[in-house]
Amino acid sequence: MASAARGKNEPPRPIIVKKVTVVAGGHHGGAWKVAYADFVTAMMAFFLLLWLLGATTEKQRKGIADYFTPTLVKMREASAGSSAGLLGGSSITDVDNYPHKAGQTGTRALTIPRDATGGPKEGGSNIKRVARMNEALQKRLDATPLLRKLARQVRMVDTTEGIRIDLVDDADFSMFRLGTTLLTPEAMQLLRAIGDTVRPELGGLTVRGHTDATPWRTAGGANNWSLSAGRAEATRQALMRNGIAEDRFRRIEGVADRELLIKDHPEDPRNRRISILLMK
Repeated sequence: MASAARGKNEPPRPIIVKKVTVVAGGHHGGAWKVAYADFVTAMMAFFLLLWLLGATTEKQRKGIADYFTPTLVKMREASAGSSAGLLGGSSITDVDNYPHKAGQTGTRALTIPRDATGGPKEGGSNIKRVARMNEALQKRLDATPLLRKLARQVRMVDTTEGIRIDLVDDADFSMFRLGTTLLTPEAMQLLRAIGDTVRPELGGLTVRGHTDATPWRTAGGANNWSLSAGRAEATRQALMRNGIAEDRFRRIEGVADRELLIKDHPEDPRNRRISILLMK
């Protein structure tokens, strides 16, 4: 009885109500569908473009280009575009009607005529001229055993300015006596052969003297500048004695040791040389 009385005296237990909200599955997370739709549309347009490029002719593609031609900042009558619009009826790939038509279709190559030797206007080289002069000079050098031996001292080079003939010293040969502007007998014979080769050719002449970097041991004002210029002048006079007209010479230059042939060895005898340039 006592326990039954206690049960009746206990307070009532609280009632808990649980509220459950059910949300339908399509109300959130739908942004990806819009992005996917945009992607599919772009892919469809891309494949449509590829199909149009492969299934249409050039004339049809020009018509499509006319339709999508953007508005130009500066309008010009009879230019590229639709016939009823501001572009006047032709495609942007057509030739414009400027005073000097350039034909900007981009489908034709420009051919510059030139012969085997070229020329100043065509920008060609002197390959045939060099070959002819080299052959003529070689015949003269083969005439005597001495000149045949000196052939190794001669170098003929085709340059942008003309044909340059270099007469190069070495340990066994020198164009001039040491420290002077006096030509050696061998050099005089070599210049005679070169003069006979250059004389029938057209073009002015430039003579340039080079020295090595060996310092002068004696005072008195002499130096490599004056020596190189003096040797160039001595070469010019020797060529004139062999039939080269005086008015063919354009410049006489002395550059001392500023244009070394063997840059790693400034005192190498091969840096001593005379350059004769037959200009174009």
